[in-house]
Amino acid sequence: MGLFHTKPLIPDMKLSIRALRALSVSRSILGFESNSTSPREKAISGLGAFLGILMVCWVSSFVVQGTDTILVVASMGATAVLLFAVPHGTLSQPWALMGGHFVSALIGVTCARYIPHTYLAAGLAVGLAVGVMYWANCIHPPGGATALTAVLGGESISNLGYWYMINPVLLNTLAILLVAVSFNALFSWRRYPNHFARKQKKPVESLSETGASLTHEDFAAAIARMDSYVDVSADVLAELFEYATKHADEQSTHPQTLTVGAFYSNGQVGYRWCVRELLDMSLTTPYKGEAGQQVIFKNVAGADLYETGLSNVEAFKRWARYEVVLQDGRWLPVKAATH
Repeated sequence: MGLFHTKPLIPDMKLSIRALRALSVSRSILGFESNSTSPREKAISGLGAFLGILMVCWVSSFVVQGTDTILVVASMGATAVLLFAVPHGTLSQPWALMGGHFVSALIGVTCARYIPHTYLAAGLAVGLAVGVMYWANCIHPPGGATALTAVLGGESISNLGYWYMINPVLLNTLAILLVAVSFNALFSWRRYPNHFARKQKKPVESLSETGASLTHEDFAAAIARMDSYVDVSADVLAELFEYATKHADEQSTHPQTLTVGAFYSNGQVGYRWCVRELLDMSLTTPYKGEAGQQVIFKNVAGADLYETGLSNVEAFKRWARYEVVLQDGRWLPVKAATH
C-alpha cells in the first residue's frame, strides 16, 4: 500500500468541463462578449465623453445664465457613449444624432400635450419615436429617452412646450456634435463622421488575390486589430459572411449583354466596390490599342466616385459582376430587386 491515497482526477475534470460549459452558455445568454479594445482607446473614449458633457453643460449654462437651471437632457449621457465609444457606428453618425433627437423631441412634446393619460403618453411617445426614426433612417437609441423626458420630465419641461425641441434638445445636440467632430479629429483612427475615416483607409487585398479563406478566428482578429469598439460580435460577422458567400454564389455570372443607361457593379467589397452607369456604347474607334466596340461609363457609387472612363466592351463585361438597381437607398442586383 502506498504512503499517499490519491483520488481519481476524472470526476473532477468532468465537473470542470460542466462548469466551463455552463459558464459559456451563461455568457451567450447574457450576450457577454470579450472586449479586445486597447486601454488607450478606452481612456480616449472616456475622456471624450467627459469633454462632450462638459461642453453641453457649459453651453446650456451660458444660454440660460441668470437662472438656477441648467437645461441638459439626460439622454445626452447615452449620446456621449455612442459618439465617443462607438464613433464609427451607424447609430452615432450626425444624421442619426440630429434627426433622432429632434423627431423624438417633437413626438414627445406632442404626446405630452394631447394625451392626458401619462402612462399612455409615455408609451406612445417612445413607440412612435422608434417608428419614425426607423422610417427616417435616423435611429439613435438616446432619442427614446428624449421623447420620454418630454412626457415625464416634470413641470419645468412641460412648461417649455415645443421650445423643448430647440433648447435644450437642439442646443445640447449641436454642442456635443461639435466636441465629437473636434475631439475625434485628434486621432487618425477615430475620424468622425465616419465619412472621413473611410477616406483615410486603404483597400486591403481581396480574397481572390491572396487565396485565403476566412475563419471565425479571422473575424475576431480583425475586430481586435481595429482597436475600436465594434457593436457586432465575431459570430454575427461570420454569419453575415456565410450569407454573403451564398449570395455571391447565386450572382456569380457576368452580364452577357450590356444596356445603355443601366448600372453595373463589380461585386467587390469595401473600398474596391464600385457601381458604374453605362452612358454610351456607340463608339467603334479603337481605344488604347484595343479593337472592337467601346463603352463610356461613369462611376456613380463606391470607388472613384463621379469619374468617367472609356473601356472595351469585353473588358467592361469582365469587370461587371452583375446589373444593379437603386432601391430604397441601396444598390441591389436586378435579380434580388425583382423578388
